[in-house]
Amino acid sequence: MAATEAILAPPERAMAGPRRAAVALVCLLVVAMIASVLVGSRLVSPLAWFEDGPDRIVLESRVVRTVLGMLVGAALGLAGASMQGLTRNPLADPGILGINAGAALAIVLGIVYLGAGGLTAYMLLGFVGAAVAAVAVHSIASIGRGGATPAKLTVAGAAFAAAATSWTVAVQLIDQVALDVMRRWQVGSVGGRDWDTVATVGPVLAVGFVLAIGLSRTLNTLALGDDLAKGLGRHTVRDRLLVGTAIVLLAGTATAVAGPIAFVGLIVPHLVRVAVGSDHRFLLPLSAGFGAVLVLLADTAGRVVLPPSEVQVGIMTAIVGVPFFLLLVRRGRMGL
Repeated sequence: MAATEAILAPPERAMAGPRRAAVALVCLLVVAMIASVLVGSRLVSPLAWFEDGPDRIVLESRVVRTVLGMLVGAALGLAGASMQGLTRNPLADPGILGINAGAALAIVLGIVYLGAGGLTAYMLLGFVGAAVAAVAVHSIASIGRGGATPAKLTVAGAAFAAAATSWTVAVQLIDQVALDVMRRWQVGSVGGRDWDTVATVGPVLAVGFVLAIGLSRTLNTLALGDDLAKGLGRHTVRDRLLVGTAIVLLAGTATAVAGPIAFVGLIVPHLVRVAVGSDHRFLLPLSAGFGAVLVLLADTAGRVVLPPSEVQVGIMTAIVGVPFFLLLVRRGRMGL
């Protein structure tokens, strides 16, 4: 019903919220980018970029970290909004469809049985695991009458995630190297990466961004229900597969390179939906932008709360996300 109202709203009413949200996004993103580059366990002047010395090295590493944080945050925010629209489930995120669990299992199996090592190998394994998880969940949910309905997708995803997590823990218990790698990866971090990492994940995420944004009208139609969508001429099975592919490209790649960063894909779409409504033409790009803002701010905060140590971004987003999540539940804004 909300999606129908958003689609049928007068142009001036429909655009007021998105315009304000877009202005706020630009302002917050600029602030978050500047803070991410200059703020940390030590403050660095932007003039250090033009001088040789340790401060310039710090700036260069933070620029890479900022770019990767933006890509990861945007991917998770967009994937979360797409998941919630696809499943019509307000609690959907990369974990609900088993993507995080599939990526973790693939990385562990690659370390133990294939001798995989290095960030690129872990990223590729994680992406493959996420893709296999998405296909497996959809196949399981398609069994029986009605096909892969939103409810069946949710149940199948939760079941697959539980099984994959159990297998991952079992393999880690027999291999110390896998245990050490997974302990670092499961915390979630955008630090310690280089431009090669950005160059590797950038094209994949770009395809995911274009595909997801291009399916915004399709998600609006699917939100009306399968029967009505079919009546409007949509091929719902094909549409769901396309949206699922975009989700795997986005969430799978982001999770593989940065670990399972919690709450970004869950909280950001809810906050954006409060401001702009349920029209995915506005919800998807704004969720991507605010997802980038959240990850950058959380990563920056993690560098200053316990100096000289660093709290990983996956922990910070959980600390920030839980109160917001409880607030949304209290205010009754969990519906789509």
